[in-house]
Amino acid sequence: MYAVTGITGQVGGAVARTLLAHHQTVRAVVRDAARAVPWSDQGADVAVADLEDGQALARAFSGTRGVFVMLPANFDPAPGFPEARALIGAIAQALLLARPPRVVALSTIGAQAAQENLLTQLGLLENALGDLPLDVRFIRPAWFMENALWDVASARDTGLIDAYLQPVERPIPMVATEDVGRTAAEMLLAPGDGPRVVELEGPAPVSPADIAAGLGALLGRPVRAQSIPRGEWEARFRQQGARHPGPRARMLDGFNEGWLGFEGAARRGTVPMATVLRELVARAG
Repeated sequence: MYAVTGITGQVGGAVARTLLAHHQTVRAVVRDAARAVPWSDQGADVAVADLEDGQALARAFSGTRGVFVMLPANFDPAPGFPEARALIGAIAQALLLARPPRVVALSTIGAQAAQENLLTQLGLLENALGDLPLDVRFIRPAWFMENALWDVASARDTGLIDAYLQPVERPIPMVATEDVGRTAAEMLLAPGDGPRVVELEGPAPVSPADIAAGLGALLGRPVRAQSIPRGEWEARFRQQGARHPGPRARMLDGFNEGWLGFEGAARRGTVPMATVLRELVARAG
């Protein structure tokens, strides 16, 4: 049996689907048992545990052959990342108590960067779990293609999408969450020794201009990516409800300035951006 956190989300769900396709049993680790019903209907075990509760997580992880762990996305962390540190502490405690034979943790491209930014939260995760006396592996995916969901309504209604990745014609590594989840599951299932860190990107890098063109083709109208000046970012993020916009802005700086990237040679997934965009447009109606 393999325990999967984040199973109600895109990456965790892809991990679980891959494990089930390999005829493995899955334990869905959730806060609310009602949200795990689609998985229990497929034969999955269900363990209710809050990610901040190390004891409950330990019970959820116990007796398994492997565990997939991930932090919930937090685009507005407080200074010093106290939210992430609390979750990481509970996860580390649970893993030490349960001692599963293998752990795969969701990290990110650029987790190794020295400059503080939004992705530092995953660097903290790597540092903490990497020090445990356990077989812990990390998957560092590129920018998620599914982030383009935020652009669909604007593209449909105005013919414009806001671009913080700049210049808009410059492609960066991106990857589909389906590729991420499938690769993480394969890391759990792989026998013996293997790489401690797997970096992953999609079949080809993607630019905001590429996303605009792809959305335009699907929506049947011209769509253009417009650069948002750096000086406007933090005010815009505050208008969206952010209280601490600095880390998100610094993350974008990292991609634009080139200091956020892969540490080595990345594996390539198989799902192209066109497939993801088609799914996002259908989801948005």
